[in-house]
Amino acid sequence: MITIRTDPTNRGGYVLETETVVARPLEEVFAFFADAMNLERITPPWLQFQVVTPGPFDMHAGTLIDYRLKIHHVPVRWRTEIAAWEPPYRFVDTQLRGPYRHWRHEHQFEAVEGGTLCRDVVRYGVPGGALIHRLLVRRDVQQIFTYRERALHEQLAPQQALQSA
Repeated sequence: MITIRTDPTNRGGYVLETETVVARPLEEVFAFFADAMNLERITPPWLQFQVVTPGPFDMHAGTLIDYRLKIHHVPVRWRTEIAAWEPPYRFVDTQLRGPYRHWRHEHQFEAVEGGTLCRDVVRYGVPGGALIHRLLVRRDVQQIFTYRERALHEQLAPQQALQSA
């Protein structure tokens, strides 16, 4: 489920929250997210998203990651910094340069019955304010995270038991 609301702590900002349970152990799910190259696998193809920082690289607080993507066919460069790194429970990336006025994405992971709860809390603001958010950004962000949830379930689907012959 995805919710987007105004951010009561940041005038002109928004908060996106989403939760989903993936039927894999906490350590496996966190390891998937710890490989920044996997972000390409859970981002919609229409964004033409690419991690341009040469990999592989270790993730930790202070890691800088550069991306290239297209938003409505307009090329965009994006740089984030890992602001917090607390395996296997959470990490935070913040935008240093990119399409948003500000962007802080907290990824939280929790072992639950049946797998791992993945929770995203994104606090962001957009150039152009409420009108641009309502006309363009809200829908885009919602579609991106809807795709991401579906792709995450596909990428981390439980392994099928081997059938004996």
